[in-house]
Amino acid sequence: MVAYAGSCHCGAVTLDFRSKRTPAELGARSCQCSFCRMHGASWTSDPGGQVDITLAGPVSRYRFGTKTSDFLVCTACGVVPVVTSEITGRFLGVIRVDCLEEKAAFLDAAAPMDLDGELLEARIDRRAERWTPVAIKQEDMH
Repeated sequence: MVAYAGSCHCGAVTLDFRSKRTPAELGARSCQCSFCRMHGASWTSDPGGQVDITLAGPVSRYRFGTKTSDFLVCTACGVVPVVTSEITGRFLGVIRVDCLEEKAAFLDAAAPMDLDGELLEARIDRRAERWTPVAIKQEDMH
């Protein structure tokens, strides 16, 4: 697997995203929801990959819309490097490509996506099928 490193702006939230796929194969999805448009966020995921998230500082978990996923917002710098959701007992997520060191390679294959009309059950099924398995580690902040 190839490792793609990333973080929020200040480094309090770090990502180790691993995939057998190239950035061109993974691509990026530019979500058209109001939150993602306001933040200029594009996302990627690989159900066959893994993302390890390390929290070395406090984060806020922001939920909106269907309230079925957590946008992990670094409370120090305000960047959202990953979104997670617990689905059938598993944690899955999408990685913000703008927070990856190799973001340009992902963004070259970016495509807009609009999921506003997606039914809740279909949304959960899509995430279960396409999002990346997640492990979160909280570092001792003392």
